[in-house]
Amino acid sequence: MHEGDYMITVNLYYKGINGNARAFADEMESSGIADAIRAEEGNLRYEYFQPLNDPEIVLLIDSWSDQEAIDVHHASPMMKQLAELRDKYDLHMTVERFVSEEYESDEKYLRK
Repeated sequence: MHEGDYMITVNLYYKGINGNARAFADEMESSGIADAIRAEEGNLRYEYFQPLNDPEIVLLIDSWSDQEAIDVHHASPMMKQLAELRDKYDLHMTVERFVSEEYESDEKYLRK
């Protein structure tokens, strides 16, 4: 990870209708936009998931080394492409943001 062993993780929930959220995530992957974001300096994770209890939501877990990396990402040309796809699929978003840190006491509870 980054100095100080922390990262910033943003959970973005994309909600649509008629499978549009999944179609958006599929196009993000097939178009190469997701891979381009993964290749940006400071990106640690960029993965889409779908809740089992709601097929109209897609969750993006997006982790970065620090706020500066996020700011550079937000200023990149990919943000325009991402916004255009979000509009194409008429998605609405909610966001959760976390600062992660290593917590050694948790290790004993993890099965590796």
